[in-house]
Amino acid sequence: MRTAEIVHAESRALGDFAGAMSPAAAASPPRIELRQDDVRNGLGKLVLTVVELLRELLERQAIRRIEGGSLTDAEVERLGTTFMRLAEEMTRLKHEFGLRDEDLNLDLGPLGKLL
Repeated sequence: MRTAEIVHAESRALGDFAGAMSPAAAASPPRIELRQDDVRNGLGKLVLTVVELLRELLERQAIRRIEGGSLTDAEVERLGTTFMRLAEEMTRLKHEFGLRDEDLNLDLGPLGKLL
C-alpha cells in the first residue's frame, strides 16, 4: 500500500488567504474610510444621473405628443418653459458638484451608455 505524499506549496496568495482566515483577522474587520465630500459628490452624481434620464424620457414623450398634435399651444409653451428651467437648474447643479455632461452618462458595459 502506497502512502500519500504530503506536498508543501508556498504561495503569496495562499499566505494572504491564510492570514485573512485567521481568528485575529476576523476579530478586526477592515474599515472603509469615507470622506464627506466623496459621499456628497457620489450621491449628487447618482441623483443628477437619474434626473437626467427622466428628463430625456419626458422630453421624448413631449416631442411625440407635440408631433401627434395632442397638446394645445399653451401646453406646448408650458412644456418648453419647464424644460428650459430644468436645463438651467441641471447646469447649476452640475457646476456645484463639479460634474460634466459626460459624468452623468454611465457606462453599462455590454448594454452601452445609459444616456
